[in-house]
Amino acid sequence: MNLKLFLPSICLASSLAFNASAVDSSDAWLQQAINTSSRTDIEKSRDINRKPIETLRFFGLQANMKVIELMPGKGWYSKILSAALAEKGQFYAAFNTKRIPESVKYTATGALSDFKKQAGPGYIFDITKATMGVTNVDMVLTFRNIHNFTAPARMKLNKAVFDALKPGGVYGIVDHSKRHMEGFTAATWRRIDPVLIIKEAVQAGFIFEDFSPLHARAEDNLQFDTKHESLVNESDRFTLKFRKP
Repeated sequence: MNLKLFLPSICLASSLAFNASAVDSSDAWLQQAINTSSRTDIEKSRDINRKPIETLRFFGLQANMKVIELMPGKGWYSKILSAALAEKGQFYAAFNTKRIPESVKYTATGALSDFKKQAGPGYIFDITKATMGVTNVDMVLTFRNIHNFTAPARMKLNKAVFDALKPGGVYGIVDHSKRHMEGFTAATWRRIDPVLIIKEAVQAGFIFEDFSPLHARAEDNLQFDTKHESLVNESDRFTLKFRKP
């Protein structure tokens, strides 16, 4: 048995608290990015739960990297990544970039073909093809988006990410935790099984390098949708790190 494959779900279901090391002087450039003027007070108020410095440190972000963020939505992380990479690196945003504020500097890249919503509850999409439009990047990150795609679509996304990364490049995924082996339900459509995500990424050729309990929430019993009123803070989320051989 490969125990490492089962550790993420065990950890996410546990009530153990994660005590991240304090932000030190080597993170000053990240702290400066956190404080960028493009971020609103409402966005900054979520730092206590989303822990952007600790999360980006876990993935191994460096100021001189070429980084793609997939499906950035309104750009909560885009604002931080853009500021962090502005001087020495390169920041790309792929897919669904229209809602990123104009003040955020990024290079739009990538394309999804035949982006089609599946019938039923929630917003689950299928695609015919995914392309990144750039290669030899150091890191690809996606935050709370993988659950929006069918299994075949995730396979195509994983391949596109693999092809875009340079050897040794990192693929980082954060998403809402779902009970292992639980089927699709209307109440939990925003959640996805972390063990399944590991399995699919490994099948795509990635090495599963590490996981972090940074975003584990013992109070979230994984029973309801991630926007349910019972969630006092934020949903229980898995944080997975893969590497291209």
